[in-house]
Amino acid sequence: MANHILVIDDERNYLLVLQAILEEEGYQVTALADPVLAVAFLDESEVDVVITDMKMPGMSGQEVLETVRHRFPHIPVLIMTAFGSIDHAVEAMKAGAFDYITKPFANDEILRSVRRAMQLAQAQRHNRLLQEHLAQRFGEGAIVGQSRAIREVLALAARVAPSRSTVLITGESGTGKELVARAIHLGSDRRDMPFVSVNCASLNPGVLESELFGHEKGSFTGAVAMRRGRFELAQGGTLFLDEIGEISAETQVKLLRVLQERVVERVGGAEPIAVDFRLITATNKDLTAEVAAGRFREDLFYRLNVINIHVPPLRERREDIPLLATHFLRRFAEANARQDLRGFTPQAMDYLSAFDWPGNVRQLENVIERCAVLAPGPDIDVPDLPPELRDEETQYKSAVDLLPLQLNLSETLEKIEAALIRRALVRSDFVQVKAAELLGVSKSLLQYKLKKYNISLRG
Repeated sequence: MANHILVIDDERNYLLVLQAILEEEGYQVTALADPVLAVAFLDESEVDVVITDMKMPGMSGQEVLETVRHRFPHIPVLIMTAFGSIDHAVEAMKAGAFDYITKPFANDEILRSVRRAMQLAQAQRHNRLLQEHLAQRFGEGAIVGQSRAIREVLALAARVAPSRSTVLITGESGTGKELVARAIHLGSDRRDMPFVSVNCASLNPGVLESELFGHEKGSFTGAVAMRRGRFELAQGGTLFLDEIGEISAETQVKLLRVLQERVVERVGGAEPIAVDFRLITATNKDLTAEVAAGRFREDLFYRLNVINIHVPPLRERREDIPLLATHFLRRFAEANARQDLRGFTPQAMDYLSAFDWPGNVRQLENVIERCAVLAPGPDIDVPDLPPELRDEETQYKSAVDLLPLQLNLSETLEKIEAALIRRALVRSDFVQVKAAELLGVSKSLLQYKLKKYNISLRG
């Protein structure tokens, strides 16, 4: 992947000379005379080093430096200045410029400075990747759970990771499909290279095509410079395409060609560019049904579905809910300076565990964040939960959904009654009066039930 340098100078001759010198050294160069346009360009493109003149109309080099340092602190900035303005250059160095170059400049001098700046940019890029990997492996992005269902997902991901096979991750929205994709990337030999993620459902077809394949300068209105697409940015690493079932028929054809030939063509370009990436896709749709309905290409489906990993919904792994809730509460308590938060009351955790969670882990995360911000006391209790979680009819429905379809009603009710009595005894430290109060029955009726179900009073 070419190292990208943005050069800004309102003097056309210097702009052209610098571009020629740097391109001859193999750098990818974008040369712009308008500093305001150049700063906007940084929002749209991956740039490694910025070289800017000091005195320019509309925006000075000092202002460019301050903007880059504030919004893109990982990009080194080289200042160009006339000999008589060295004092300004020294001030720029104090403000965070990587180096300054006096005009007229010697080619060797500027190339030495650019090489050092590029080495710093590469080191910072690798450091950012490392920090992201550590955060994903050990931080808030880690996959939390110990249920059999999630352990099977992680075991399959671990077996798949060392291979180069394409993986299709399926599951409802909010189940954590991207976390599984990142786990596969971290377990592969590409772990030190980029993990590039694209949500295909969030972009219209034209924008998505430009995002994936890149575009050449002038290929459409607003394309002020060449831009590398996500396939190129994922060079040597992993490309994750989320909601793959949403891409248009035209994009499906182009994606199939990339998978077959391992080359891309930028929008408005004709030169094929070789790309090396590992593809992981995800969808909440039934792609088999989409193929049958003619909305998804069968040949592309088979290319994507080499290995399938299905992430179960949260309602199918309820034993993970207490772990996830505690994990999220710890994170949001720290983020919101709520050191007083201790945890959940048993009753609140019962409600969390019984809810169906149609939005899955993402919904649970949002609920816990709300609780962490609004709960008045150190322990989150039932009144602190959103109204939809406190609806008793929903709670009972969720509990019933966990039971097998074919049951003897009388036997089942007795088993449930015995389980409720045991839970009340535990919650009341085996004090019968307190247990009876929790159950809303008399002490004598509780004693009768204890004998009926042969429940001992061992604490």
